[in-house]
Amino acid sequence: MGVLSIFILSKAGGLIYHKDFGFGLKKLNNSNDYLVIAGTFHSVHALTTRVNPLNTHSSGLLTMEMETCTLHCLQTLTGLKFVVVTDNNQSNVSVVSSTIYEIYSDYVMKNPFYTLDMPIRCHKFDRALNQYISTVE
Repeated sequence: MGVLSIFILSKAGGLIYHKDFGFGLKKLNNSNDYLVIAGTFHSVHALTTRVNPLNTHSSGLLTMEMETCTLHCLQTLTGLKFVVVTDNNQSNVSVVSSTIYEIYSDYVMKNPFYTLDMPIRCHKFDRALNQYISTVE
């Protein structure tokens, strides 16, 4: 399976959504570990936007590759971060990230009961995301 996990971080770095898809990914013991990962990723992303040798705009951390998986980050114009954890053989991750963002826009942002930067609890979003991820190879 290509996509192992998805994290959605608010512009302040809070974890507003997390879902594991892959069986190859080790499960963490509690939800606080996921919050620590989100906060750490947000901090590293913020540092990489500022540590730039030139006076140009940097989009920050885009990918982080490990031995068994890779983290890919898509940051929206509003500061939301979509972190997609894939195996190292996954291709077209930018298309996958963009499609996840479209699903988020369709099912979360158009939900009148959703409040920005709050945890996402939307069953239609979960279903659409699961359906899409099952087609990704």
